[in-house]
Amino acid sequence: MNKRILPGLLLLLAISACNNPKKNEMKPIKWPDIKPPIAPINPYKRIIHNDTVADNYYWMIDYFKKGPDSTKVVDYLKAENAYLDTMMKSTDAFQADLFKEMKGRIKEKDESVPVSKNGYFYYSRTDDGQEYFKYCRKKGSLTAPEEVLLDVDAMAKGHSYFSVTGFSVSPDNKLLAFGVDMVSRRQYTTQVKNLETGEIYRDAIPNMQGAVAWANDNKTFFYTSKNPITLLSEKIKRHVLGTDVKADVVVYDEKDNTNYIGVSKSKNGKYIFIGSQGTLTSEYRMINADEPDAPFQVFSPRFKDVLYDVLPVDDKFYIVTNWNAKNFRLMECPLTKTSKENWKEVIPNRKDVLLEYGEEFKDFLVLSERKNGLTELRVLKKDGSDYYIKFDEPVYSAAIGSNPEYNGKTLRYSYTSLTTPSSVYDYNLEKKTKKLMKQQEVLGGYNPQDYVTERIFAPAKDGTKIPVALVYKKGFEKNGKAPLLLYAYGSYGASTDATFSSPRLSLLDRGFVFAIANIRGGQEMGRLWYEDGKLMKKKNTFTDFIAAGEYLVKQKYTSKNHLYANGGSAGGLLMGAVVNMAPDLWNGVIADVPFVDVVNTMLDESIPLTTNEFDEWGNPKQKDAYDYMKSYSPYENVERKAYPNMLVTTGLHDSQVQYFEPAKWVAKLRAMKTDNNVLLLKTNMDFGHGGASGRFDYLKDVSLRWAFLFALEGITK
Repeated sequence: MNKRILPGLLLLLAISACNNPKKNEMKPIKWPDIKPPIAPINPYKRIIHNDTVADNYYWMIDYFKKGPDSTKVVDYLKAENAYLDTMMKSTDAFQADLFKEMKGRIKEKDESVPVSKNGYFYYSRTDDGQEYFKYCRKKGSLTAPEEVLLDVDAMAKGHSYFSVTGFSVSPDNKLLAFGVDMVSRRQYTTQVKNLETGEIYRDAIPNMQGAVAWANDNKTFFYTSKNPITLLSEKIKRHVLGTDVKADVVVYDEKDNTNYIGVSKSKNGKYIFIGSQGTLTSEYRMINADEPDAPFQVFSPRFKDVLYDVLPVDDKFYIVTNWNAKNFRLMECPLTKTSKENWKEVIPNRKDVLLEYGEEFKDFLVLSERKNGLTELRVLKKDGSDYYIKFDEPVYSAAIGSNPEYNGKTLRYSYTSLTTPSSVYDYNLEKKTKKLMKQQEVLGGYNPQDYVTERIFAPAKDGTKIPVALVYKKGFEKNGKAPLLLYAYGSYGASTDATFSSPRLSLLDRGFVFAIANIRGGQEMGRLWYEDGKLMKKKNTFTDFIAAGEYLVKQKYTSKNHLYANGGSAGGLLMGAVVNMAPDLWNGVIADVPFVDVVNTMLDESIPLTTNEFDEWGNPKQKDAYDYMKSYSPYENVERKAYPNMLVTTGLHDSQVQYFEPAKWVAKLRAMKTDNNVLLLKTNMDFGHGGASGRFDYLKDVSLRWAFLFALEGITK
């Protein structure tokens, strides 16, 4: 997983709008007249490429590095939290009401749509008042007795953070492997439970990726081991149940520290795959799942700038690749001749269609394609014919869901939009019929007809048209008076689709418009869209976002006095850049776990996951990359000028963007800014990149964000 990708929960939980006719008569909150914390200055010189830079707040890395100022760092973060609490004190009751309001939309006793695999139906369910869930299954039929495999509610008791992932059942259905993280640094300890006796085996494997791949002997599995310092996925190991974990054999050791690695089992159960992938290059190795002791063989050797993914079926391998294909193409090869010189084209590269990924079945292949920024699902049949599953709303999100049955003839997919709650469909691939299996129930009388969604295109600085999706409550008037929250991400080729969020309704129902800008750096409009927003073209990401904001003002969806911006992780870098470049465009900005100290972090390879990022941002040890990176890095470019109102969040145990980046940035902003606008830093002292682990706890963080925006708009209830 890429370093600065904030989990969807916080990234897209962001925001939306609604109309309150009295809003424009209100005045912003009167903030308490208290002084903020002032961080001590302890200059540290960075000298590289004959360039000397004084970093006054470098000492804040000491908690991470276990240095002499470690205690001072924690004291400063606590002081900032206390300052935030005092500044936001008058909104405490409102925050409590917002939490209750948002929680009240969630169906507490609920159940996921069961997934069929190897004779069992697997699902999770939640109970009233419980933060977590129970992972369950039923044998053969949904009317069979329930078997609770893991009671995560019980397991999480006494822990401020608790995450369980990577559920993997052995081929004989008797054993369950799962990963547990109790710190929020994505360093999982894998355990194995005997589903017949309830025994948790002593084979606990620490510091790994989470999921395992079972061999067909039901006693051997493969897992990904992490470097405990850099958190890089470095080794694939083989474990045999009942043996000493310390004796586990390394079956693959990745030497390229710019690549992520992982291990998985093919859907048809025949192969174990080791995948190694960076931003530009990938490579797979494989063995027969019946022969766990066999050496892994390379599927096709890695080549610079060639990415590929493998989809095994009975008589061939399908390959999705960008080899001589900017927007990717579909290839095939024999089972015994897999190197790329044996690949034969099935679907060619297309300039206007991005081929994203595929899902294989015995008699069908389903492809996820993106055209004009929107997803279409394409079905290929064995006879060579094909058809599309299309969708009708102007902006939406559709994705292939969980389909573990290789022999199945039903495609499960998800669908949502800015007004349509998350929905799960089963689609009969032979009959071309669909059935709604479940739609997120929004309690409290939500009616999608009360909201309007549209899609516009904002002209960028170079004339490029930037797609912007909007949602607002019916009755909204384009007169420049409504508050609007503009969200974007724009990195790693991650596409930001229009999805539903029930917490966002609390914004919409108080007069906000919510907008998503599909800026370059994402992949919504094809691979070139991504390439035009990375490395030495990264500034396109920032100017696209500014252009979107300016266009929304010009079209009178809002005005500068009511325009707000939000982004997290790499999207937090976006926030830092745009407040430097266009500080007067925004009345307020929320930067969640922001990656804002780009140069210093990319120079320090001991910081988790840094080396994986060189193909995204560049390596500042090279002068051209250093100079360009330094020219936009938010921390480097803080100036003595006025900045908008800002709320910045971080987590002390963040494994993706370390706490010291936003902490240093806020400290420097405090020392340099010339305005009287509010600047708040919230550090979650217990959690990491994705915030709280409970299904309700995260709403407290959302309540704070919304209350901050409402305070700036003078909305008090």
